[in-house]
Amino acid sequence: MIKIGDIEIALVDDGRVLLDAGGVFGLVPRVLWSRFAQADEHNRITMAHRCLLVRAEGMIIIVETGHGTRLSDKQIRNLGLTRPEGDLIEGLARLGVSPEQVDRVILTHLHADHCGGNTQLIGDRLAPTFPNAEYWVQRLEYADAAFPNERTRGTYFLENYDPLYVTGQMRLLNGETDIVPGMRCVVTPGHTRGHQSIVFEQGGQSAIFLGDLAILGVHFANLAWTTAYDVEPLVTLETKRTWHRWVLARDALLLFGHDPFIPVGRLIENEDKLTVIPA
Repeated sequence: MIKIGDIEIALVDDGRVLLDAGGVFGLVPRVLWSRFAQADEHNRITMAHRCLLVRAEGMIIIVETGHGTRLSDKQIRNLGLTRPEGDLIEGLARLGVSPEQVDRVILTHLHADHCGGNTQLIGDRLAPTFPNAEYWVQRLEYADAAFPNERTRGTYFLENYDPLYVTGQMRLLNGETDIVPGMRCVVTPGHTRGHQSIVFEQGGQSAIFLGDLAILGVHFANLAWTTAYDVEPLVTLETKRTWHRWVLARDALLLFGHDPFIPVGRLIENEDKLTVIPA
């Protein structure tokens, strides 16, 4: 459990997947990235999938919903998805939280691995997984997801979010927005145009859940390291530059959704070189 002032944060595991290293590291040469990750015989590396459970101001808030439970056997095989600790719902149950108790769901963006758990099948009908929650995402992100192009239609799927818009449970944000005192959404573009991260600041303590602004600690430390999935990699670079300054000024905790080795880290500056280390 992480505490930022009176805010309690728990990382909830939603499984592990195997992703092609070319997607994860983009133009970074193998001789460099192989110091930080080991690929299997199919050039795949293990990636974590974590969500957040936040308790603040008497509310229960979820950040990200993971892959969900509607994947086919073929999709599970293709992803190499394993869930030794169960999925998000099972993880929440271990922490004493049922889907009906969740007040808000915050989504960094609408790629399927971050919002697939928004909805579930009840019989042959799609229904909200968290029936009493309001789901928050940036308006620009929703617009891009609602009208995917040839590049993005392999990860934007209407069934993950359109039913929530129909039920009135989807709240579309216009830029930085307070969630509760000490917790806010901030726009961090690059991975997608409407990507957002979650900032915690209370009681002289700070943390940021990066989402896919930086999927590994090494991506955050190195400005030039961007994934092949980023739709605007040069924007990602400049967004990271801005948040480097913010993080260093506050010695803020870094919360990672995908890094298999560093769920929580700190950014360290030593002789003009930046490194992320486990916190």
